[in-house]
Amino acid sequence: MQQPDAAPTTGISVPPPRTAPETEQVAPPRTAPAAGTEPAESEPAGDGTAGASAPGAGLTERERGILAFEQQWWRHAGAKEQAIRDTFGLSATRYYQLLNALLDNPAALAAEPLLIGRLRRLRSSRARNRRR
Repeated sequence: MQQPDAAPTTGISVPPPRTAPETEQVAPPRTAPAAGTEPAESEPAGDGTAGASAPGAGLTERERGILAFEQQWWRHAGAKEQAIRDTFGLSATRYYQLLNALLDNPAALAAEPLLIGRLRRLRSSRARNRRR
């Protein structure tokens, strides 16, 4: 053993962490305020309901965009995947990773309860079918 500092060779090499591509960087905020944020700022914050009344409070602009995108219906999977690339600049795999994390976000459930419920049911159904 000539190299005491070297890691033992197991045949598996782990690449260093990658940085996010340019297309996944957070977009700069819009010049116009998002819908529903202005009333929450002008209401007095004493009863704790100001944040709860604003739909989508606690979600990023991209997360709100993903929810709005998922409300559309697609006839063909390929058309949706192309639209994902065009709209978000993401691969379909990365988009679905973000969507899956968003389904477990309580702020998303508060913003779009029907959509999140439907998508959670689809996810559970697909998971059951994979186990069979």
